[in-house]
Amino acid sequence: MQPLPSHASVSPSRRRFVAASVALLPTLALAQGPAPLRLVVTFGVGGIADVVARLVAGPLAAELGQPVVVENRTGASGTIGAQWVAQAPADGQTLLVGTPSTQLVNPLIYARLPYDPVRDFVPVSLLAESPVVMVSRPLPGLNGLAAWTAHAQADPGRLNFASAGAGTTPHLGMELFKLETGTDILHVPYRSGAEAAAALLAGTADLLVEAATVVRPFVQSGQMQALCAPGPRRCAALPHVATSGEQGLASFAVPAPWFGLMAPDGTPAARVAVLQAAAARALAQPTLRAQLMERGIEPMEPGARAYQATLERDLPVYQRVVRAARITAG
Repeated sequence: MQPLPSHASVSPSRRRFVAASVALLPTLALAQGPAPLRLVVTFGVGGIADVVARLVAGPLAAELGQPVVVENRTGASGTIGAQWVAQAPADGQTLLVGTPSTQLVNPLIYARLPYDPVRDFVPVSLLAESPVVMVSRPLPGLNGLAAWTAHAQADPGRLNFASAGAGTTPHLGMELFKLETGTDILHVPYRSGAEAAAALLAGTADLLVEAATVVRPFVQSGQMQALCAPGPRRCAALPHVATSGEQGLASFAVPAPWFGLMAPDGTPAARVAVLQAAAARALAQPTLRAQLMERGIEPMEPGARAYQATLERDLPVYQRVVRAARITAG
């Protein structure tokens, strides 16, 4: 092994190079910039939650003056990702992209949940929602919501509906339809909304409640028949589709799946306020709003107050459906 050179044996030019490099270290550290803010999405890449997070990330980064990265931590209807964020340092650098599944439905359907959606999180801001529509496979002589309702009532247990999985909004939406119409329709769960839509296209499923942005191209091509927008207003993605109320079934109102930012409990109030202000400015940008709308996703009122009001509005609907249909996920 060669002995290390002594200070005396190092050339003057080499010593000057080392000294200059050491002097640059603080500048290089500053050049690296602040640590990135992480947005944790609990569903897969390409899903609506993921799309919303990635569209918001750029404007949010610009408003905060720090990088924003999206991480997908999937599994168990969002439970894995939500638990991970709940256990993250409460420094405002890791946020959950919360959904109805993570914040409202999972506590109702799981016997044991590794996080508490109320105690473990602080609402930061709503971002956007993705209104749903009820669709069917085209069948001769069956046109519209009333016709399909009568068809299901006349032949209990024969029809089936697809969903993106047990406890998802599409599943609960159809269970609400069954409650309000007294129909018996078999549930066939799939792993994603895309797979559920594929089942309808293949003719192996009869009915589906799904995000308008997912089914819009198939409705426009005539491969699916849009029956209603199950809520108080028509959705921007399919404005020609009448609401359930316009067709005499106002009680069939499915809360639109929403997406919002949640911080771990204990995050300093000052940091939460910074995040809220940045999210509000980002959501006000016309470019971001247009990018969301062209995908059938509708921006929502930002802020924690609107977030809390949405949670309180939707929870009773999910509670009623889960209890009546006896939905469990283990």
